[in-house]
Amino acid sequence: MMTFAPVHTAFNPPIPQTTEDLGIPESLVLDLVLRRMVIEGYSNLETLGKALRLSVPVVDKAFKYLRAQQMVDVKGMKGNDYNFVLSAAGKQLASERFQVSQYAGACPVSLKDYQAAVKMQAAKVNVDRQALRDAFSDLIVTDRMLDALGPAIISQSSIFVYGPTGNGKTSLAERMLRVYRDAVLIPYAVEVDNQIISLYDPVVHQRIESDDPDMDPRWIVCKRPCIIVGGELVPSMLELRLDESSGIYAAPLQMKATNGILIIDDFGRQLMSPRDLLNRWIVPLDRRVDYLTLRYGVKFQIPFETMVVFSTNLDPSDLADEAFLRRIHNKIYVEAVDPATFDQIFERVVQAKDLQAEPESAEYLRKVCMREGRTELRACYPLDICNILNAIGRYEKRPAVMTKSELERAASLYFARS
Repeated sequence: MMTFAPVHTAFNPPIPQTTEDLGIPESLVLDLVLRRMVIEGYSNLETLGKALRLSVPVVDKAFKYLRAQQMVDVKGMKGNDYNFVLSAAGKQLASERFQVSQYAGACPVSLKDYQAAVKMQAAKVNVDRQALRDAFSDLIVTDRMLDALGPAIISQSSIFVYGPTGNGKTSLAERMLRVYRDAVLIPYAVEVDNQIISLYDPVVHQRIESDDPDMDPRWIVCKRPCIIVGGELVPSMLELRLDESSGIYAAPLQMKATNGILIIDDFGRQLMSPRDLLNRWIVPLDRRVDYLTLRYGVKFQIPFETMVVFSTNLDPSDLADEAFLRRIHNKIYVEAVDPATFDQIFERVVQAKDLQAEPESAEYLRKVCMREGRTELRACYPLDICNILNAIGRYEKRPAVMTKSELERAASLYFARS
């Protein structure tokens, strides 16, 4: 978990003090309380509120209703709070509700509130060449490339990054997130038609500690998300997925990446065809809305406030037709590096790896890399070769060295023979 100080968000919802303030059906709140009580056994209003991210007045109303229906038995008091358990009738009802869904975590927010939050938190970026140079400071990036990236990032529309492999397309895409200086609120879950969609994912969302006692605890302060998916992408990852055993829907990738960046790496090499992927997103990219469908056919709309970055070493015209490419306004070509840039990358890598290099090693490596029919220098060559030199050193139980003979040895391992 990471911390930002101070935390700035465009959306700051107050703590709901009534069931009506939650914006979701009261029956769903009662179900959550019942299921949580099964898990906890002995309960009180405070512990239930913390587990479900609800205020005590909201939990107290649910408790009083269940008590009036003889679904709970009070076992005593803890200060001003009740200690209680489910009655036999309550356990029976809770068991029935568990058959519908096993979700007993943070109370979801309504679809309407989620839609409003996404629109309020749409990224607004104001950068110039210097700001971008700072964001990409750990890479060697030309001014020409920065000047292509700047307007594309400011527009917050989708970007097609293409060019020969090994020149930093993915590295550039990953670092675009650095231009954001704010945070966003992401709900634990969203309610749609009495169904629960789990949204917050600690694997892809970087939580930021916040000490705001007046903010609705159903929302989590996070960095703007950046999700990278490559060849493993399949159509099901772009749709709601229902876990049959728990009855809980998992949000698709683009929903988890909302208000951030979704990088499709190695575009064109996915298990799903480029045409299928582009057809799935042609409306979201054009109209900034997406449509998801619950298992039983109910369709609903969510904002598509996501900057999608397509990264590929294939020819864009071979991957998409003109109608789709027109919807991607920013197409950035990442070309092979020139000798001066190659040497800059080389010097930075050698310094980072703490390698002792013979004079003119950069020039010699360039010559080695351009042999055997190779026509372009790639930005990845210096780091890849240095990693091989380090591996050779570890294998031979000695410090890595960079001599002409060692560069030849590393290159023979790295380049395939033609």
